[in-house]
Amino acid sequence: MAGKVRENIGDELEEAHEINVTPFIDVMLVLLIIFMVAAPLATVDVNVDLPASTAAAVPRPEKPAFLTLKEDLSLSLGNEMLPRQGLGEALDSLTGGDKETRIFLRADEAVDYGELMQVMNLLRAAGYLKVALVGIETLPGSATGSP
Repeated sequence: MAGKVRENIGDELEEAHEINVTPFIDVMLVLLIIFMVAAPLATVDVNVDLPASTAAAVPRPEKPAFLTLKEDLSLSLGNEMLPRQGLGEALDSLTGGDKETRIFLRADEAVDYGELMQVMNLLRAAGYLKVALVGIETLPGSATGSP
């Protein structure tokens, strides 16, 4: 222990030259428990429903280029159906060959994420790197999309 029994009667106590590490160990154990509890919470394991968005709508260009991926995985540019092989040529004719044109990509909620990525890779291969994902505009606090 840090103290000694006094042998003489006086006003001064003898100094203890030992460090008490018990509070330090207690703090370290509390930190260990906190990190053990918080570590599993840092991993992402959440189901998400991506199509709805509460972000403020950005102004649309005069002639937006909408590319739609339907539930049956067919593509349409504007209102015209097109094959995946002809996507680059159809975009070039629509945009006049301007690769800086933003392409608005819409996908059905039932479309697999991998299929959406394949379409985005087709856009990249065609040289169109500015892609905007379109979702349902919802009001803040609304989960269904209806005002």
